[in-house]
Amino acid sequence: MKLSRQDLTHAETQGVLQAGQADALWQFLTQANPDDHAQFRFAHVLYYLGGAIAIAAMSLFMTVGYATWGPVSLTVFALAYGFLAWRLGVWFLESKQLRIPAGILLTLSIVLVPLAVYGVEAAMGHWDDGGQYSDFHVWIDWRWLIMELATLVAAAVMLWRYRLPFMTMPVAVTLWYMSMDVAAWIAMGLANSDDYSGYYASVWDLRKFVSLGFGLLMLALALVIDLRTRMLKQDYAFWLYLFGLLAFWGALSAMDSGSQFGKLIYCGINLGLIFVGAVLSRRAFAVFGGLGVAGYLGYLAYDVFEDSLLFAFTLSLIGLAIVFAGVWWNKHGAALGSRWRRRISPQLAELIEARQA
Repeated sequence: MKLSRQDLTHAETQGVLQAGQADALWQFLTQANPDDHAQFRFAHVLYYLGGAIAIAAMSLFMTVGYATWGPVSLTVFALAYGFLAWRLGVWFLESKQLRIPAGILLTLSIVLVPLAVYGVEAAMGHWDDGGQYSDFHVWIDWRWLIMELATLVAAAVMLWRYRLPFMTMPVAVTLWYMSMDVAAWIAMGLANSDDYSGYYASVWDLRKFVSLGFGLLMLALALVIDLRTRMLKQDYAFWLYLFGLLAFWGALSAMDSGSQFGKLIYCGINLGLIFVGAVLSRRAFAVFGGLGVAGYLGYLAYDVFEDSLLFAFTLSLIGLAIVFAGVWWNKHGAALGSRWRRRISPQLAELIEARQA
């Protein structure tokens, strides 16, 4: 439920609140719920826009810096810039009580960790045979793993110290990258060769399975974090859910089902994602699941039942049935959902109730 100042004024005019209570109640609610969580407000848009530009500049466009300054200077720059971002983030958090810009700046300091590690590796000659830092966000390569591990360690320390939700974003992105780079590392070990020519295509299936497993682990980790922070207003699991779904759903969709039954299972898994999204009140699950179901229906329409009027008619009836099911669930779903969630897991029930409050 969203409560506005106008709602309290209307309640006062209707006699629900006594004269003058609307202002006092609004001030109390404002103080009890400070504006420290992300919303679509102009100030917040400026926060994230500025943070995105700074992070992109340090993450994607540092090839020029490497060519100009060399690896040692690049490492010194990354450490100095990261220290500055850290100090500004701490100042925003502790002196100004502005959690959103603090989280963005502390995230920037984490994002600079792989750049610093890359500079050290380049100074040691690790990248003499090719590989620019800008490729870190573009190409899959097992040699990125040291940078990714260092980023995860730095992020874990920062999260342990400051506990700001946006700082989980580089963790989620790094785990997503790692899901692909670990597959490349395993494949290179199996090949027992440093010859990259043609080897990427031969390990495509391995990458999909590794990405699928990493995605499931990230989703499980996100659920654990979600349950442990269920009574907090800050959302610490969002980014892990998002990139876990990217890794899992992307790998699942890239797999060749091979048969009608396999494609039907794919549709069923996506329907399961929609159901999980409804249970957890997480729209990202519904979005990915909806894309998967839409892809399966498109396959049926253009490959299996091409130019079939009966299929179109049946599909429309199914759509209408789903609409009526939604109407029924809107009336009875809250009571039913609360009942079985309490039986399955009291912690899960508390999580959903806190999210729906």
